[in-house]
Amino acid sequence: MTRIWSLLVLIAALAFAASPWFTQGFNGFEPDQFPTPQDDPPVQPAGYAFAIWGLIYLWLIIGAGFGLVKRSDDPDWAAMRPPLVLSLAVGATWLPVATVSPLAATVLIWVMLVSALVSLFRVGDTDRWFQQTPVAIYAGWLTAASCVAIGLVLGGYGLLPETIAAIVALGIGLAIALFVQYRLHRAPEYGITVIWALVGVIVANTGPLNIAVVGLCVLGIIAILALRGTDTE
Repeated sequence: MTRIWSLLVLIAALAFAASPWFTQGFNGFEPDQFPTPQDDPPVQPAGYAFAIWGLIYLWLIIGAGFGLVKRSDDPDWAAMRPPLVLSLAVGATWLPVATVSPLAATVLIWVMLVSALVSLFRVGDTDRWFQQTPVAIYAGWLTAASCVAIGLVLGGYGLLPETIAAIVALGIGLAIALFVQYRLHRAPEYGITVIWALVGVIVANTGPLNIAVVGLCVLGIIAILALRGTDTE
């Protein structure tokens, strides 16, 4: 079964990376997909930040390929594979769903996040750059993206004003990130990726300046760095 799971990880990673090719023109939720159009939501990072998806796709495929060729029957890799397959398989359906329903897409991205975090906590001790790093970066970006989706839903359905929705969503994301980074001392790539997303949010909120959102992001970055700075493991 370990060899089968190693193959499934590669298939799921390839399907996940190929999904954008089947959703031409999708560049995020359209403003009019929400009852309250989200033209420039403060919770969303600047556009350049989403370029990290290229790195995530590539590194997941490389890691999965290495795992299949070199570690297909290695028990150190076994535990992290099933939840990663689930996350990537759901991820392969996310873009088509997102073009139709932001609410359904929000549910799916949280399934992706939870299963990715389970995989990250199950990562073994060998082959850090092929086993741990791609999952850590993937889970870090999903932590940010899932909370951005929450912020868009809260603001887009008129449940909260946009800035308050951003603060609530970013607060949830930071709570998750700090908990994960505290419990998982061996994956700094996770925290670095969350910081990348927070910097993107800061850039998006500097013109005009949204002091509440920018301030929360700065505090979040400081907290993540401080947590890593006290880590002696």
